Amino acid sequence: MEWGRWDSGAGPLGEAVLTALFTRAQTPMYLLDTELRITYANPAAQDTHRPSGGAPAGRHLWDLHPDAETDRLREALGQVLKTGTPRLGVLLQGRTPGPEHRPHVLSLDLHRLQDAEGRILGIAASATDGTEEHRARSRQALLHQAAGSIGTTLDVLRTAQELADLTVPALADGVAVDVLDSVLRGQAPPSGPLLDSLPLRRAAYSARPGGEDIAIHQVGEVSAFASNTPYTACLADLRPRLVTDIQHDPTWLAREPERRRRFLAHGVHSLLLVPLAARGVVLGLAVFLRWHTPEPFDRQDLALAADLAARTALCLDNARLYNRERSIARLLQLDLRPPQVAAHIAVDTAHTYRPTGPGADWFDVIPLSSARVALAVGDIPAPGLQSAARVGELRVALSALSAMDLPPDEILERLHALTVRFRAELPPQEPHRPVSCLYAVYDPVTGRCTAASSGHPPPALLWPDGTVSFAEIPAGPILGRGNGQYQAAELQLPEGTTLAFYNTGLLHTTGGDTTAAQQRRLGQALASAAGTLQDRCDAVHYAMAPHDTDHDVVLLLARTRLLGADRAAAWTWPNDPSAIADARSAVRRTLAAWGLHHLGDSTALIASELATNAVRYTSTPFQLRLIRTEYSLTCEVIDDNGTAPQLRHADDTDEGGRGLFITSQLTENWGVRPARRGKAIWAEQALHPA
Repeated sequence: MEWGRWDSGAGPLGEAVLTALFTRAQTPMYLLDTELRITYANPAAQDTHRPSGGAPAGRHLWDLHPDAETDRLREALGQVLKTGTPRLGVLLQGRTPGPEHRPHVLSLDLHRLQDAEGRILGIAASATDGTEEHRARSRQALLHQAAGSIGTTLDVLRTAQELADLTVPALADGVAVDVLDSVLRGQAPPSGPLLDSLPLRRAAYSARPGGEDIAIHQVGEVSAFASNTPYTACLADLRPRLVTDIQHDPTWLAREPERRRRFLAHGVHSLLLVPLAARGVVLGLAVFLRWHTPEPFDRQDLALAADLAARTALCLDNARLYNRERSIARLLQLDLRPPQVAAHIAVDTAHTYRPTGPGADWFDVIPLSSARVALAVGDIPAPGLQSAARVGELRVALSALSAMDLPPDEILERLHALTVRFRAELPPQEPHRPVSCLYAVYDPVTGRCTAASSGHPPPALLWPDGTVSFAEIPAGPILGRGNGQYQAAELQLPEGTTLAFYNTGLLHTTGGDTTAAQQRRLGQALASAAGTLQDRCDAVHYAMAPHDTDHDVVLLLARTRLLGADRAAAWTWPNDPSAIADARSAVRRTLAAWGLHHLGDSTALIASELATNAVRYTSTPFQLRLIRTEYSLTCEVIDDNGTAPQLRHADDTDEGGRGLFITSQLTENWGVRPARRGKAIWAEQALHPA
């Protein structure tokens, strides 16, 4: 079959018509038979394929483009021949023949041919150059893909690697991303251009197979660039650079002999240098290399790289700001954490506190009046500096409420009201962060523990016989949500009982299991731990959180003590004025037995005034208690009248009203708190040597 002849049986007229239609067309056109072989190619098609030295007639269309991906074309031709449905815009990607061998894309329109009797004659194909259109679509597709694949995490190194992975081989054969060390720490360098001496650290590198050793520096190493090179110029004026024809050994490359050696050895012929900057902050530099792709970078590639770098820089700056906020939040958490829990006569304590995650969990051990102690643990499972700041506000409020000697359920009710107020003051765009809290008060005189919960898991109890259970505490609503009503539960604890307070992060470090299953694991770890209390605390921590996690971990162990006869004394007296003298005598005898003779008179006077108040304003028996700690002596009277007395200054003519005034003058501190029935008035004296 000769070039340009269509042997279809159409006759001279048909051939004349075909010649008129096809000869003058400016785009390549082909006629294919039912075997999909070329039977006719117009002059434009002949000119296209003549440099390759092959005549198209008698060959398949895909044979004319040996470097192209032809499976899609074969499928499209077969479908058109079978169904008769035209296919428009079928892309055939390949390279131009000849020495340049540049990328080339043909856009083919395919139509089935048949005669008046319905016999299928073949396919007519017309081709247009779709190279630029294809490049534009590819650029848009890459930008669209970048929107979903760059910045998936708030991690600087991960974000840099996502840029490198996305653009190899779609844009470059190798990509290196360097960032400032300060960016990794969440800090910002001085605004404006960077100095040559400012070090950069390799954050990411990606390359086609065989290009791994082109990079001088590995990920994590510091990158150094010689002065007066496109690298430093790019960072100095923050303008992207297109560098072509590197193989001709430009002068600037001679100042970096190792880089020159590697570039020339691997055939690197062009590169793009794009600064990474966002919000006026310079973050680093992205370098795009080509050695496998024959054509060098052009201005369109530079514009695409600049767009990708701008998107990446914004994500890097978001990650930098997040790292800064997280670092500040962590420092704030560590500052808010009790740096060293002071020893307390009521309990022995040990704790583990690991603020590794994004939350703002905390615990507190708060001394209370009459040798009692408050134990609290809380959780804000939300990221950021605002959470840590909110914890600081709540803990200050909790400390203030604890000083008022309120019971646990009332403490949580007031914290709830405070959290609701915080929530109302938040900007509309800032979400409310739920807060859970468990607050317990232990009395070492009675061995009684009273606790209330705002949506926090209950403490584990390691009993003296080695068994473990979990306290049954009604779980009220989390702070700031719901009706804010809480119920307290009372636990009678024998001496040596260990309470384990923890956060949800300790339970969910391994993930997957239910809360009940995790609590069983906690109970088993607590029961099997041995050694000192801190050893047991560490053992439970290691068992529950053996690996680094994204959760804060809080564990507080408190082992109870009971005050013996040398530390505490209690009497119940009838509501009779004659009992007051008996109370004074009992106080003096007890203090003499404790070796505190020097406090006998003052304490007897305090007891007399407090007992007189109980006899005067109640009709039932009252209780008198003496509690001795290492540093203080507390005298306490408990009656069934819930009305708190007020300190006032009596006039010279008044016969009474001086009881609390006298008490306040003789003591370091005094106060009133609610009791199981009525109230307790206590007065505390400092223990001084006799």
